[in-house]
Amino acid sequence: MTGVQNDEQSPAVVAAVGAARILPVVVLDAARDAAPLAEALVRGGLPCAEVTFRTDAAAESIRVMSERGDLLVGAGTVLTPAQVDRAVEAGARFVVTPGFSPAVVRRCQEAGVPVFPGVATGTEIQMALDAGLDTVKFFPAEQLGGVAMIKALAAPYRSVRFIPTGGVNTANLSDYLALPAVLAVGGTWMVAPDLIAAGRWDEVATRTAAAVEAARPAVEG
Repeated sequence: MTGVQNDEQSPAVVAAVGAARILPVVVLDAARDAAPLAEALVRGGLPCAEVTFRTDAAAESIRVMSERGDLLVGAGTVLTPAQVDRAVEAGARFVVTPGFSPAVVRRCQEAGVPVFPGVATGTEIQMALDAGLDTVKFFPAEQLGGVAMIKALAAPYRSVRFIPTGGVNTANLSDYLALPAVLAVGGTWMVAPDLIAAGRWDEVATRTAAAVEAARPAVEG
């Protein structure tokens, strides 16, 4: 796969994720669920999604969802350069990793696709900055200290924007979004596996709309 070297995260993608403020983290066991899930997310008011490479259906699901044209679709849980290639070929507009992998970051930059690497420490944040990146995934957020930890990390790393993921839900998302250093939050509660398995698309749309509403005070405040 041939790409153009790009050491910066796409401002348009970062802006779109920041405008949405919530990034649904999706696990799909069957690509047939991709279309109705995408429809439910858009109906609920969220124009973006991260489809994780935790299942064999990931690439095809990304392809189906990205073909809509009104949904910014990225690939999550990307662990290898080969998965970067599969994700980009399927139409992924950005890549998210659970930890910092120099090889994955390098491949994303070669392919010209924005990457949000996972970080848990100041050392990994420094690695991201050294790679030319200033937007990172903070994971697993709640287990690592949540809002207080992000405040502590944001103090020395003033240019970095965080996407906390892991343990974020409607009860605490406003606390995260109130932090200037937080670009958006990642979450699974509106796309829970049991809802997808049962085809409860109306409930997905309802939970998505509730999440959007819960995020609004933080945006307006």
